Amino acid sequence: MIGLRDADLLTAIVTPFGENKKINFDSLKKLTNYLINQGTNGFVIGGTTGETPELSHDEKIELYTKFGEIVNGRVPVIAGTGSNNTAETVAFTNEVAKIKGIDYALIVVPPYNKPNQRSMVAHFTAVAENVNLPILIYNIPGRTGVKMNQETIVQLSHVENIKGIKQCASLEELEYIIDHKDSDFQVFTGEDSQALTARLLGANGVVSVASHIYSKQMRKMYDNLYAGNYPEAARLQRWLTPKIAALFMYPSPSPVKAVLNAQGFNTGDCRLPLVSLNNEEKVILAQKLGLSDDALMNKLALDLGKEVEKDD
Repeated sequence: MIGLRDADLLTAIVTPFGENKKINFDSLKKLTNYLINQGTNGFVIGGTTGETPELSHDEKIELYTKFGEIVNGRVPVIAGTGSNNTAETVAFTNEVAKIKGIDYALIVVPPYNKPNQRSMVAHFTAVAENVNLPILIYNIPGRTGVKMNQETIVQLSHVENIKGIKQCASLEELEYIIDHKDSDFQVFTGEDSQALTARLLGANGVVSVASHIYSKQMRKMYDNLYAGNYPEAARLQRWLTPKIAALFMYPSPSPVKAVLNAQGFNTGDCRLPLVSLNNEEKVILAQKLGLSDDALMNKLALDLGKEVEKDD
């Protein structure tokens, strides 16, 4: 198993679809290798951005198996295995645990059935005690309808086999978790706009969507932070922030897929119930990204960050 302690820029990678909306593994390999070369040093596969609710059980197993082969131990891989059914979460996580190259399981706070905090503790404790993979909590209240409180997260951080969290909430809550968690518990923000601040506060890093497009700039931001060049790191985050907002203008991952398709990665359309961007939406997204109106309907360069490097 590859640990997460040295990973700071994790891409929550899309699932490319090709003909008949089948998973396009050639495109996945091309994108994965590109992202590693650009500075991504970890992945979440089968997360929200990977359209996991739209994948069947067998598709997930095939996706995780082939992705483990593609990454081949170069960086840590976290696979989404959670649901709002505790028994099924345990069973599926143990199935995924047998796949070579999967290092952690990402377990979402159960959506739809709206568990309270005591129920969340019971759910995650039961999963942790009965699976053969170390797990990370995925706290994303905007999608699940409930929020795991900071005190609950700290309590669960001391449970053996719960090794970290992808946290989508305020910076104040992130601070509390970092201050009170178990020393071996890894904290990642799931908010791209918090990437720099979270790292400054003591988080391990970010699980990112924007890194599909801006891995090079995000890696450069972190490298400047580590070198003590705080003004340059801050400048890069300020440059990224409006572009991050643009990538979430429409239901994710439709915006990032639109950009990746224009760049030649052939990630395809989204699966229903999500739809891909239409031409009007592509124009609006391109404008927000600082591109020409028709940029997403034509061939697009891979490096969209040259403008931010002019002052270097």
